[in-house]
Amino acid sequence: MVNSADNLFRMAANSYEKPDYWSKKAFSEGYPARSVYKLKELDEKFGLLKKNYSVLDLGAAPGSWTVFALRTLNGTGHLTSIDLKPLAKDVVGSNLTFIQGDLYDEAVRVQARDLGPYDSVICDAAPPTTGNRTVDTARSTGLVELAIFYTQTMLKPGGNFVVKIFQGGDQQQLLKSMRQIFTTARGFKPEACRTESFETYLVGLDKKG
Repeated sequence: MVNSADNLFRMAANSYEKPDYWSKKAFSEGYPARSVYKLKELDEKFGLLKKNYSVLDLGAAPGSWTVFALRTLNGTGHLTSIDLKPLAKDVVGSNLTFIQGDLYDEAVRVQARDLGPYDSVICDAAPPTTGNRTVDTARSTGLVELAIFYTQTMLKPGGNFVVKIFQGGDQQQLLKSMRQIFTTARGFKPEACRTESFETYLVGLDKKG
């Protein structure tokens, strides 16, 4: 017999398989995934990306945030994107460097550091989900901590940062840590997040010198 929690999980999984308004809009505008509109809203609210910026995109595949950043840079600055998986084939740019590898890998971190420092670090990385919320939020928290480490070592003073986190993790503790690094740190959930999703974003503005 399937319990109610399993039913809820299956319903959520099925809803993710159906293209919604944001998915259809993304494909029509040349983005690999609907996640672009989360970054668009975050950027409009917090001013994360500007022309001539050097940007680091962590957990970039399939490449929607990379495409948005490239369009914002409009041939200026430089974008470094990292993911275990490759970007979609049409995600290209003369000012783009893609590093395929594990964010925990020291060699990957060295490559990213050598291409920096950065004006902005953006991270939409998510762990493989198990359906067990406790496990999934713990894994998400680990990725956030890793992304924060990248900002500490590679983000310029005055730089900005955004990272995805699964709600229910150590959000308040992570914000407390970010406030030691940034003048402003807060949570924000974009409208484009699915209704049933328990993801949200942490934003750090104006890295302290």
